[in-house]
Parts: sequence; C-alpha cells; structure tokens
Amino acid sequence: MSSALLGLSLPAFAERLREEGIRRFYVATRPGGEVIASHPALATLADHVAADPIDYDGHEGFFAELCPRTGVLFGACIHRTRRGQAAGGVRFWGYPDVTAFLRDGLRLALGMTLKNALAGLWWGGGKGLMARGMNPREDNPEVRTQIYEGYGRFISSLRGSYVTAEDVGTSVQDMAAVFRTTRFTTCIPESFGGSGNPSVPTAHGVVCGMEAALAHLERGDLRGKVVAVQGLGHVGEPLVARLHALGVARVIGSDVDPSLASLAARYPRLEVRIVPRGDTSIASAPADVFAPCAVGGVLDAQVIATLGATIVCGAANNQLRDPIADAQRLHARGVTYVPDFLVNRMGIVQCADEASGFVPDDPRFEAHLGRTDEGAIYPLTRRVLDEAKARDRPAAEIAHRMAVARSMQPHPIWGGHRAQRIIDGLIAEGWAHREPESSSSTSPTIDLDQN
Repeated sequence: MSSALLGLSLPAFAERLREEGIRRFYVATRPGGEVIASHPALATLADHVAADPIDYDGHEGFFAELCPRTGVLFGACIHRTRRGQAAGGVRFWGYPDVTAFLRDGLRLALGMTLKNALAGLWWGGGKGLMARGMNPREDNPEVRTQIYEGYGRFISSLRGSYVTAEDVGTSVQDMAAVFRTTRFTTCIPESFGGSGNPSVPTAHGVVCGMEAALAHLERGDLRGKVVAVQGLGHVGEPLVARLHALGVARVIGSDVDPSLASLAARYPRLEVRIVPRGDTSIASAPADVFAPCAVGGVLDAQVIATLGATIVCGAANNQLRDPIADAQRLHARGVTYVPDFLVNRMGIVQCADEASGFVPDDPRFEAHLGRTDEGAIYPLTRRVLDEAKARDRPAAEIAHRMAVARSMQPHPIWGGHRAQRIIDGLIAEGWAHREPESSSSTSPTIDLDQN
C-alpha cells in the first residue's frame, strides 16, 4: 500500500485490508519515540501519524479491527495511561476517509487525557470509534446490536487497556450490547447495575463553567442572559432545560435534525434554527454565551472572527480547530474561552464512579458541581481564567499546561503505565495477526451482501 490509502473511503480501505489478509492492525509509539505499524503494508499510516503536528502527542497505541460479522471498522485510540486505563466513549460516526478516522481518534483520545486529569480521575485518555456507512443494514435493530456486540469483543481483546462508554451516535441501549461481550465498559443501563445516560450531568457541568466565566467578568449570573447553543441533541437539550430553570432571557439553538424544531414548543424561551450540515452561523448570533454542543473543530479563524458572544463555553469535545493558533485568536479578540476539557467532564465522572459501583446521589459526584471543592468545575474554571488574565495568556494554554502536568502523575496503586505494559504484551504476542473472534453473538449472522 502507498500514501494513497490515506485518502481512501473506509469501505475502500476495508477492501484493501481484505486483499492484504489484514483483519486487525495497530499504529503504536515504542520506547524511544518511534511510531510503528503492525504490518509493512501499513507503514504509511505510522508515518502519517508521526508527522501530524497537531493531533499526535506520543499516543501509546491506535488499535483497529474489521468486524468479521458486520464489516464495520472498529478503533480504539489510547493516548496516555500514566494515571490508569485509557477511558473515553465510543462514537458511531461517518468518516470520509482513512485520514479523518485516524485524526478523530488521536484528537479525541488526547482530549480525554486532559479531561480525565483535570477532573482528578485515575484514568488515562482514550477514545473508541466505529465507522458508519460500512454495512448497508446498520440501522436495522438486529444488525446494530450485532455491531455493538462485535465492538465489545474487540474491546475485550485489548485486555482492559481501554475502557469504553457512551458517546456521539451511541445510546445506553447500545452500551447494553457492548456489555454483553466485554466487562471493560461503563454507562450501561441501570437495569444492569449501571448509571445510564450521562448527558444531563454533562450539561450541568457546562452550566457551572458558564457561571464561573460570568463571575470572572463580574457580569452576575445567567438570569436575563442570552445563550446560543449549537447542537440540541443528547447534551444540548438538557442544557436548554437547565438554562431555562436558571432564568435566561433567551436561548438560540441550531441543529441539523428537523425533528428537533419541536423543542421550541417545550421551552418557551427557545428559538430553534434548523440548518444544513456544516452551517456555523449560530456562532455569530448576538449572545452573552456561545455553547458549542455538536461537532468538534467548530472554532477556526473564520468563525472566531465573527463570534457574536464574548464567552464561549460548551460541551463539544475539541472545539478549537488548531488548539494553539485558535486559542491565541480568541485571546486576541478578548473572548473568554472556557476550554471544553475543563467543563464537560461530568459524563466521564459518572462513568468513573460507576466503575466502582453506582451510588444514587453520590456526594463524590455532586462535589464536581459544587463550589467548595477546589477541583470542582466552578472553582477550577475561576482559577484558570484568573491566571490567564494575570499572565495575559489564553485560558486554553493555562488549562492545557495544568492538565498535562496532572496526566503525568502515576496511578496511586498500580504506579505508572500498567496499561502500557498491556499494550506491550499485545504487540509482543502478535495481537494484530490473530483472527478476530466472531462467535458468541446473541444475534443471527448478518449477510454483508444483503440489502
């Protein structure tokens, strides 16, 4: 294979893998910093990852598998595991090509390292990926169940180096299917002893960040304010509900899903704008706060130049297209930017607490939303914004430096890099050259040629 494979669609890439007899592969960073691929035919993937100046940051491993029963490409990207196992949700998402698939895993796993460290969780950063558009029947309930069961088997093969959870495109019911085939998962249904959907607490954490930013600017609280929300889905809707409860004057919301226009009838101070995919006009709406709650990378040079709010605080991961340059652009414009990995932690906090048993009204969980614990969202946001102001530096830079320092702390019980030793064992034992497990499904076998 050549560098041309980086531009292949994922179905075309999957076909190339089958031609080469490759069912599993990895790209991993070895001691000394060399980035290697599991197969000589995939060396260009390792070269591309190593040369990425924005998204690659010494990631410990990117593991992938073609599901033998459904043909869907699975991925698990592991960034840094000094604090513990890599943890982060799995997203079922459409990727235009191989490069986009790799980039999303690298960027999101890095973001989870930062988020978990700032939240004080003894987990490292990881992210799961499942590529939409690779099975013509993926929206059939039986096929969807089989896809998620297959993902669970894939996760089991990684021996706990990565713990998965719910993310974009994935539901609590999907996590039940994952749980049937792996123990390395959280955000499972309450009927299974889990904590369920983490969207509502995530929205509440973002509100804490908004309140901290307003207090930092001496602009009071959210009463009477206007908030523009991009994305009215899993987190966006509970965010709107919370903002209404706190007495905002108006919420301007945008989404690509026409069915969400009905939310305006439920929330009297909500204006809903249905927009085409890729439309970022909501960012220029006059508002006190802009809350990106949809896709990542929304804040680039063009959007920042036309922002209609002086505070940006939202739930979407990796909001800055270029983490360094765009942070500086926001700072130069005088925009108070609250980094996503500082405030959207509550989903992963819920998952972390669930891994040690689910406690209703858990005081440890509630402390993250309070004002007294110095590691809680509100006081930590105030600390970051105050330091950024005192040093005349972007808030994202301050938060990033703090998170990186914490991410280097070794786990208090296991020490540093137990998960790295798991990865070393997988590589040494030829994980990429074993046939993926395809048995033990609770659903019938799917004919990939059937449509």
